[in-house]
Amino acid sequence: MTGGTIFALAGVALIGVGLYRLAVSAGMVRRLVAVNVMSAGVGSVLIASAYRGPDLAPDAVPQAFVLTGIVVIVAMTAVGLVIVRRIDEAEGDGDG
Repeated sequence: MTGGTIFALAGVALIGVGLYRLAVSAGMVRRLVAVNVMSAGVGSVLIASAYRGPDLAPDAVPQAFVLTGIVVIVAMTAVGLVIVRRIDEAEGDGDG
């Protein structure tokens, strides 16, 4: 097995773990973390797909998508955490 294959399989495993936690978790913060784990898996699969072989340079387009995705997921996490906090304050939980 090549390094790219292992990287892709690890990405698929992260996507699976994220989907499972998204389905069974009750808390909104845990669901947000599950989405972050899935995005890391998708990024891993995209990076693995950029590999063309030992003699060729990797494709730059999937790498650019992953870099853009990192920025988007950080912004989404920040907005998601603010929304979760506002919902908790509105419900009167206060614990998070």
